[in-house]
Parts: sequence; C-alpha cells; structure tokens
Amino acid sequence: MNPPSPLRCVVMLAALVLMGCGLGACADRPAEPDGPPTVVCTTGMVADVARQVAGERAEVITLMGEGVDPHLYKPTRADIDKIMSADLVLYNGLSLEGKFTDVFVRAAGGRLVAAVTELLSEGELLEPEQLQGYYDPHVWMDPIAWASVVTVIRDKLIELDPAGKAEYEANAEAYSRRLNDLDEYIRRSIDTVSEDRRVLVTAHDAFNYFGRRYGFEVIGIQGLSTESEAGVRDIERLVGLLVERNIPAVFVESTVARRNVQALVDGARARGHQVVIGGSLFSDAMGKPGTHEGTYIGMIDHNVTTIVRALGGQAPERGMLGRLGS
Repeated sequence: MNPPSPLRCVVMLAALVLMGCGLGACADRPAEPDGPPTVVCTTGMVADVARQVAGERAEVITLMGEGVDPHLYKPTRADIDKIMSADLVLYNGLSLEGKFTDVFVRAAGGRLVAAVTELLSEGELLEPEQLQGYYDPHVWMDPIAWASVVTVIRDKLIELDPAGKAEYEANAEAYSRRLNDLDEYIRRSIDTVSEDRRVLVTAHDAFNYFGRRYGFEVIGIQGLSTESEAGVRDIERLVGLLVERNIPAVFVESTVARRNVQALVDGARARGHQVVIGGSLFSDAMGKPGTHEGTYIGMIDHNVTTIVRALGGQAPERGMLGRLGS
C-alpha cells in the first residue's frame, strides 16, 4: 500500500479541522487574543522567521532547540501544553515532525495551525526515489524556496492579529530582501569553487535543496531521516567515491553523530587518500541562541562559508556579514 502524499495529508488535516469546527470545537477560539498573541513553532528555523515577521507584536516560542533532531523528537507533556495554549501553531510539515501529527490534529480544533511549507507546489518539492509519496522536508536549505515561508507566516499572523497587518507586511518584505542578499552571497562564494569539487558529502540527506539551487552534487551517508542507518557497504561505496574523485573534505552535522563521517575519513586514509572533516554544518537545527549561527540566515551563512572554504573556494572567514563566531 502506497503512503498518502503530503498534499493529501494536508487536505486530510484541513478536513479534520473543519469537522472539529462544525461540532463546535472552534468556539473556544477568541476573536482577538488578549494581549500579544502566542506563536508556538516546532523548529528554530520556523521560529526565527516568525520572530522576524512578528517583531514585538507576538511572543514566539520554540519547541526544539539547538542540537535537537526533529526526525526523532517526541513531544513532551510541556510541548503539548504549549501547543494547546497557543494562538497560532507553526510547523515545517512534509513529515519532518511526524511524531507530532496527533497533537497537531487535536490543536487544530481550537486554534490556527499551519504548515509553513503549504505554498510550495509539487514542482518545487523534491521527491526522493526511495521515499515515493513523501517529499524531502529540508526546504530551508534553499533560501529562495524558504522565502515562501515568510509569506505563509505573514498571512497567518494577519489572520490572527488584523490590527498588525501593516507591520507584518513591512517586516516580511524587509526579511525577504535579506534572504535575497543571502542567495547572492551564496552564489558569489560558490563561483570560487571549481566545478569538479562541488560535491557535498554529509552525514544524512539534508542538503538536496541546497544542491539543486547551487549546482552541488549532494551525498548523504544516511537517508532523509536520521532514523535510517548506514551499513558497511554504504561506507565502503562512499570511501571508493572519495578516493576515485579525489574529494578533499567531508562534513559532520550538529544534530547527527559523527561516527559514520569519521569512518569515511579512516577508510579513505587506509586507501592512501587524505580527506579531512571540513567542519560541522547545521542541518536540522540552528546554532546556539543569541549567536549569529542561532538565526536562520546565520545558520546558512555558516554552512556556505564552511563548505566553500573547505572545498578550496574563497569566502570571508567570518561570513557574509562578518558575524560568524559572534
């Protein structure tokens, strides 16, 4: 039996919401929040955009913080309480937070609940061969695709708080310009990497949208979800690829154990090829709160700068804005 497509899942969730409202479950939703609305977001990437668009008009709460893997994360009682008391719940969608599905369905009866990827068409999404019927959820690795999230969040905030419409629109427009600036920095930096070295080997398949946008071949040791495991044959195959194509660097990720990547390094060395760990990339979570890397733009800035420098290209040591490490 084939799994339901993500778009069908969205329709099913919407139907459940409408059924709940028809039974009176939405009667508890206030016409306007008392005081600043509360926005609960599953991941840091979603929450950072929400903060940029909301400004001071809303309180934004993040459920999954630094170093947390959303593929494996199970909602705690505290998470459920926050979701059920929120005015707006924002999540990535595309099955990234699969263990939250039941909670989202329950929450949708009494508050706004939205997948921020809902505006992306099937043509904009990647559907890996090994997971037919499901899309790659790591859309944030492409800043231009991720810009559609700004629109969704803006519109949901306006629906929740119509009085803030002008402010939300201005904030969203300003942030979208910053995403365009980020895209331009990425392109300039990648242009300095020779085409034969544009191969990105990482712990799991989180960078395919990045690869499609910027012309990189992306190879993940594990699959799209960190629930999958790499076998000995997978490691041996990738070691052979590193040696054959003289790839100089591989990368670990902040939310994934580094043992598989280290196995590649050790295996290549055993065959006489020196490959280094080019750095740690942020894949499914951002950096430490309060740092540049703890923002979405800082996360991507760090990744691109690290990749480009490790593969022999030229990028400022402290990144696009000179803020890496601050």
